Amino acid sequence: MFVDRVMIVARAGKGGDGCVSFLREAFRPRGGPDGGDGGDGGSVILEATTHRASLRHLKGTVHHRAEHGQDGHGKNCTGKKGKSITIEVPPGTLVYQLEQGENEPAEGREPIADLTEQGQTHVLARGGKGGRGNAAFASALNQAPHTAERGTLGQQGRFYFELKLIAEVGIVGLPNAGKSTFISRVSAAKPKIANYPFTTLVPNLGVARLGDQRELVIADIPGLIEGASEGKGLGDDFLRHVERTRVLLHMLDATSEDMAGPPPLEAYRTIRAELERYERANLGSRPELIALNKIDALLPEEVEAMAKKLSEELGAEVLPISAVTGQGTREVLERLYLLRREAEEAEEAERAAAEDLL
Repeated sequence: MFVDRVMIVARAGKGGDGCVSFLREAFRPRGGPDGGDGGDGGSVILEATTHRASLRHLKGTVHHRAEHGQDGHGKNCTGKKGKSITIEVPPGTLVYQLEQGENEPAEGREPIADLTEQGQTHVLARGGKGGRGNAAFASALNQAPHTAERGTLGQQGRFYFELKLIAEVGIVGLPNAGKSTFISRVSAAKPKIANYPFTTLVPNLGVARLGDQRELVIADIPGLIEGASEGKGLGDDFLRHVERTRVLLHMLDATSEDMAGPPPLEAYRTIRAELERYERANLGSRPELIALNKIDALLPEEVEAMAKKLSEELGAEVLPISAVTGQGTREVLERLYLLRREAEEAEEAERAAAEDLL
């Protein structure tokens, strides 16, 4: 089961109390203060790891508690620190702190953390500080203090995690356009494939290797339909997974009319409209490559005529491919790689220009 949103409660450990104690040994019946400090409480820490593909492991566990620090002891013994706990999340996890009574963050709320890289960490709830023992309060004016500090409480709160897959290329298109077949052809991903809509119920990630140490991380996004941006079908639950992609691969089904579906041109316009209506990200302006899939089911002259007509109607190049046989898929990958490079260069130029203005 793929889970991309969860709510948890995190409680860090309390710091241990400082100790009030005085040294009592043979020949030193009235020794000075020797109360040790309390140990710090443990923290709740998040860590991004590629070993996790979704937030499923957190679904049934709401409360996450770190250990309390132990109290200080005599003979200047500091209490043991509380054990911290680490919560693993997949890269691409956004973290929001919830206000009282909220079950999900308000629209437009900024996350407190965005874990995008392997090994990246964030302290979700910091442990309390251990209190000082009476040895720390000794002075020339007060050589036998009976004072010690209590440990402070650890931080706690309710948090909402939202996963947005990190991929360089997002494949979009109507259900049954062949997106899963394509990603299984060009990568080691093994999504479920069948000849009916909504076979893919969860996003799939695959890495396509082009040689010369070049590779593309591709996300197969579950089929969208008209009204997806408003939650229809599989809806905006999965539109958010293309927010981080630099390039879109728009997959069209060359056989859709034969299967009583919308013609490729109508299918394209339906998905483009949903991308442009999705307000959380400017998806309509992403660099895009259009592929006409399932050409193995048509005659070569039919494919040529259909691709030419679509290209003229859309004002963009349309690449005929067959995800089943692999025909044309290599060219698509090479073109996607170039588009990704161009998008990266544009982002770097934009960042450099912004830094020059500062």
